[in-house]
Amino acid sequence: MNEAERITTFLDAHVAELNASRNTQLAYARDLNDFLGWLQAQKSGLLTATQTEIEEYLIHLDASGLARSTRARRLAAIRQFYRFAFESGWRRDNPAIRVKGPAPERHLPGTLSEGEVERLLDAARKTGRHNDRLRNACLMEVLYATGSRVSELVSLPVTAARGDPRMLLMRGKGGKERVLPLSGPARLALSAWLEKRDELEEVARNEKGIQPSRYLFPSRGKSGHLTRHRFHQLIKDLAVAAGISPSKVTPHTLRHAFATHLLARGADLRAIQTLLGHSDIATTEIYTHVLEDRLKDLVLQHHPLAKE
Repeated sequence: MNEAERITTFLDAHVAELNASRNTQLAYARDLNDFLGWLQAQKSGLLTATQTEIEEYLIHLDASGLARSTRARRLAAIRQFYRFAFESGWRRDNPAIRVKGPAPERHLPGTLSEGEVERLLDAARKTGRHNDRLRNACLMEVLYATGSRVSELVSLPVTAARGDPRMLLMRGKGGKERVLPLSGPARLALSAWLEKRDELEEVARNEKGIQPSRYLFPSRGKSGHLTRHRFHQLIKDLAVAAGISPSKVTPHTLRHAFATHLLARGADLRAIQTLLGHSDIATTEIYTHVLEDRLKDLVLQHHPLAKE
């Protein structure tokens, strides 16, 4: 087994063990192949690399100008690989176990005001052909109503939308499932799109012999459903139509808006964690910046020593 085959074997096992997403698998493949290329340039290899060489590789990444988040992910991939290599008997030691890497950067998430979100939703209802308007309105309403990840939304099976549901079952990272409530406008948009979608699928089957898709947002591409990339392009077009700078808007921006708007209106942080599907409350706490003004007003209005 050569080293490229060992990486492939590890990735296959990693997906099976953790139910890692396709995007995570591709990222780890890129990271490990970059590390392997660097090792080979140093006349070394995966099975002979030392702790010092891994640390030198991280220094090389830093000198190359890679972001801390990218360097942290590269080290995570290397650690996972060497844990697997040790457990599989490829190596008698784990050279990455004591390597310390950079902590991931914590950025305040970009978000939108409630007014900007309403303009985006309005643009989705009015931009494009009739069929596109129904689909786009459904995408945007459900995304903002649930705070779901775009990959979760575009790959949603159509069966999840049958029967005018009050809740949607989403499958998130690592195959974890969570139930998300739907707002009234989101249910209406979902119902309107589902009716039109079924009509279009029936026409395609009768006229072209195309079997109905299993996805709520079908596509004739390889994935069978609307892709993340296409949705990214779509939301940029809607931003322009809404008079909002496209640089401010991505599908993930609506997820941030969902969290910040709920928090600003008094929602509990633990509830937001559950809705977003965060395994660690620390990940959700990044949104608490929206509470600063509200908490300050709360103290000034209700603390006994704040009164004149």
